[in-house]
Amino acid sequence: MREEVVKVLVREFEPERDREAVEILEKSCEVGPSGKMALFTDLLGDPLCRVRHSPCFFMLVAETCGPLSLIVGVVRGCIKTVTCGKKANRSPSGEKQYTPIYTKLAYLLGLRVSPAYRRMGIGLTLVQNMEQWFRSKGAEYSYIATDTENEASVRLFTRRSGYTKFRTPSILVHPVFRHPLPLHHRRIKLLRLSPSAAELLYRRRLSTTEFFPRDIGSILRNKLSLGTFLALPSDHPWTDLHGFLAAPPDSWAVLSVWNCKALFRLEVRGAGRWRRWLSFVTRVVDGALPCLGIPSVPDVFRPFGMYLMYGIEGEGKGAEEMVRVLCRYVHNLGREGGCKVVVAEVGEEEPLRKGIPYWRGMSCAEDLWCVKRLGEDYSDGAVGDWTKAAPGKSIFVDPREF
Repeated sequence: MREEVVKVLVREFEPERDREAVEILEKSCEVGPSGKMALFTDLLGDPLCRVRHSPCFFMLVAETCGPLSLIVGVVRGCIKTVTCGKKANRSPSGEKQYTPIYTKLAYLLGLRVSPAYRRMGIGLTLVQNMEQWFRSKGAEYSYIATDTENEASVRLFTRRSGYTKFRTPSILVHPVFRHPLPLHHRRIKLLRLSPSAAELLYRRRLSTTEFFPRDIGSILRNKLSLGTFLALPSDHPWTDLHGFLAAPPDSWAVLSVWNCKALFRLEVRGAGRWRRWLSFVTRVVDGALPCLGIPSVPDVFRPFGMYLMYGIEGEGKGAEEMVRVLCRYVHNLGREGGCKVVVAEVGEEEPLRKGIPYWRGMSCAEDLWCVKRLGEDYSDGAVGDWTKAAPGKSIFVDPREF
């Protein structure tokens, strides 16, 4: 089908002038592919909320030309420095070590086009203009995340904008029940790490992981960070993180929590009456008889918030169970904080994936990340062309961009 073309003016978002129009546009657009049920996002009156916590960000709107100009499209972008590979070297003792190779990476997100103005070239125009800004800031690569079933989005980026399918992580979603989950951690103890201790641990353990942000400290110190939690054997003689790193136990696990609820709300629309009735019944039973531990379905048919678990790492035979305990702990935090779901996004081969509880029907088995090299004049460096690099076992999901 041939696309109709409409003339638009692409310009920088102006908060006072454009806030209301962008909010209306956002509320008219579903997230992901259309179907019987669709997910809608409410940015709580701040169109920049999904990028403003990044070190460098920008937002563009597309406005129709003419006397009755309308904002019919929007896109956001941010830039950071991340790990794209690792370099082997030898320590003074002769032990093989790895150091991260960094690149300046741009992330393109929040692309929305009004339903009445789709298939008119507006999305492509917004993407091209945002890429110009990325290049002006020296970004070497750009990437996007979309749903593998969103054919229109995949076609726009891979066929028309030069992006390559790169990674397919999974978004694992677990509902928050009305009853707290028992932790069952008589042999496991949980500690909360300070931001400085968490930063040191992540730099030691995850700095060579793909997409690891060089400014991890600013993430951990952000007001939206709800903490970093470490699981250890209950008999481990904890003193401080330096002692832990010098002599770690046989098994341990760690993760951090980000408060997405303070940024945006989600809402499922289009569900049939029987789905709503069934979820309501489970909540009633769970509320009346919490001792039974009924896995109730939260009310996701009205605006709801979530917590994101990121920086999931661990070691040893018991790490999987420790991650499971940590996830239960975050579930209970979400229950106290009024969230309806807790979420994690992990790589295809993530070793600790089995320890993360989730509901298949609420999760996304394959989130699609596509990447594009923005300029051939950049030096290949030690990693070569990152778009051609084989995937590692893990990826680091930046909570600022979820």
